[in-house]
Parts: sequence; structure tokens; C-alpha cells
Amino acid sequence: MNTSEPDTLRIVVVDDQPLERAGNALILDSGDHLEVIGEADSGETAITLISQDIPDVVLMDVRMPGMDGIEATRIITSVHPSVKVIVLTTFDLDAYAFGSLQAGASAFLLKTTRPEALVEAVKTVASGEAVVAPRITTRLIEHYLDSPTDIAQENRPASLPSAQLEILSSREKDIFTAIVRGLNNAEISAELHLAQSTVKSHINSIFAKLHIRDRVHAVILGYELQRARNE
Repeated sequence: MNTSEPDTLRIVVVDDQPLERAGNALILDSGDHLEVIGEADSGETAITLISQDIPDVVLMDVRMPGMDGIEATRIITSVHPSVKVIVLTTFDLDAYAFGSLQAGASAFLLKTTRPEALVEAVKTVASGEAVVAPRITTRLIEHYLDSPTDIAQENRPASLPSAQLEILSSREKDIFTAIVRGLNNAEISAELHLAQSTVKSHINSIFAKLHIRDRVHAVILGYELQRARNE
């Protein structure tokens, strides 16, 4: 029997508000198999800190003076693709949060999130899963794509040809469409009459072929492609 302990997840907390930063660090440090290895009060400081000691997860505030959380997230996920970023935002329909998802963040949470939910979110994101429920993600991203704000516009790619999906097999296209619709693995399995292990294998292949990080980014890509076809 394997009695080894789970690996400790290493976390960096980024927030320009000292009390917010210290509070979140304390919450996470108290979680099982979690360790806060550093704190930063700006995007610039976070990038420097992470380059010196790469964490598993970064808890990133969005609105900070100087380099904001969007740009910091873009740089961190580009230079260190293994690092997962969770964005903290004040409002669930905040365009800044959506910009961060486009920049490579794996999830976003409200600053009012309960401590136990914050701890669970870090563990979930580190495992490669999405924190935001697929249907909620779909609703929020649809709002983002309809947003006229400058921030939303700035973080959209200039064009996304539908031919991008041609590298997927027919079955992978079906599964990709189901993900964008907000179905979870069990629902995809039932709808397409596939074993859940087969669904998971196809999803891993889809992510690799399309160079996306997780389900959140699959939904974003799906909506961007639909928008491009309609324009």
C-alpha cells in the first residue's frame, strides 16, 4: 500500500493591499499540503519572485498600480507554463477577470470567497481542473465577449479562423463542442456513448492540439471562433 503523503503545493500570493495579501497567505498556509513561499505587492515584484522560485499556483489580484494582474499573468504563464494562476476579482462580471483568463489564468474567484473554498480552489487548479463550473464559465464568457469595454477588446485576438479546428478528429470536434456547451465529462460520456476514460483521453488530446491549458480556455476559444464566424 502506498502511504506516501501528497506533494506540498507551493503558492505565491500577489496583492497590493497588505491586509488582503496577508489574510490570503494565512488562509492558504493553514491548508493541508499547502505552503506560501512568497508574497508580492505588484505585478513586477511577482514576476521577479517567481523567476527565482517557481511555485505551483499564483493567487493574483487584478487591479494593482503599475503592472496589473492581466499583464503579470500573461508574462508568468508564457515564461512558466506549468504555473497555474488564479485571479481574484471584486465582481464576477469584471472585464479585468476575463482579460486575465485570456492572458492564461486558469480560474478566477471573487474576493468574498470563503476561506475553505479558496483552499479547495488552489488544490483543484493545481490538479489541472477548472474551478469555475462549466455552465457558469459559459455565461460569464458570453458576457465578456459581448462587452464593449476597452479592456475586453484589448485582450481579444485579432482573428481566429474556424479552420483551427480542422486538426481535430470528428470525435474530438464533437467533444470540443460539448465542452463549449458546458457539459462535464459524465454528461459528455452519456451523450456520446463513450466511457469517461475515453472522454478524458480525447480532451487531453484536444488541449494538446489546440495549445490550450484547460476547459476554461476551451470555452473561450469556442466562443471566439463562433464570434469570428458571425462577423
